[in-house]
Amino acid sequence: MRRSLPGVFRWLTERRRRRILEHPFPLRWEAYLQANLAAYHLLDDDERQRLRELTQVFIAEKHWEGCGGLALTDEIKVTIAGQACLLILGRSHDLFRGVASILVYPSAVVMPPARPLHNQIVTAPIGDQVVIGAAHRGGPIVLAWDAVQAGGLDAHDGRNVVLHELAHAIDMLDHRADGTPLLDGAAQRAAWAEVCSQAYLALRARVDHDEPSLLRAYGATSEAEFFAVATEVFFEQPHELAREEPALYALLAGFYNLDLAARARR
Repeated sequence: MRRSLPGVFRWLTERRRRRILEHPFPLRWEAYLQANLAAYHLLDDDERQRLRELTQVFIAEKHWEGCGGLALTDEIKVTIAGQACLLILGRSHDLFRGVASILVYPSAVVMPPARPLHNQIVTAPIGDQVVIGAAHRGGPIVLAWDAVQAGGLDAHDGRNVVLHELAHAIDMLDHRADGTPLLDGAAQRAAWAEVCSQAYLALRARVDHDEPSLLRAYGATSEAEFFAVATEVFFEQPHELAREEPALYALLAGFYNLDLAARARR
């Protein structure tokens, strides 16, 4: 029986990934994860092994480019890929199929006004503004290396530009930047809409009244930014999110297939 075309592509992809993983994870790459990714030390042995494998494939499959005079090194690639692949510890590379390339600048970069072409979606500020990250559907993820380093070294402050921009890429897999990623079925979409709408509106109200919040004010900018900010907090402050926003935590735990608050309690 002949394979279907999508089936052939998937088989070829999996075969290519198996060949990538036939090469041992370089010892110096392991050193980069240990030095630059504080979250790496929170994982158990099996999770570290899976993160190494995910990192190895991510680096091989994406196009990388140093910009603004930055000399791209293995340390930069491993540090970014390691942080990005935290998002798929409980999922698969399929969540990153919309990520074509990673552009890395030394520091914050001035982004010109977004002019999407051919229905391209860009999650970046309107107008010339200094940013540390941006995401483009079907295009590059833009990152500032100094911000990447700072985010990787602090695994508990709820801020990580790599997690933030890759969350945007996940959100845009359905060709919309609306804070709702691809979900399985109407029931899951209805639950997502109910929980996230309530949490988003509550955050906007707290911001309007200048009240403190675990989710930072930037998440009130739009539903897309809410999802990205909530993802940062889910991975970096899971216990606090489970306590303050239990419904939102449960929703994200189900989507990412990880119960990080249980690990935090342990």
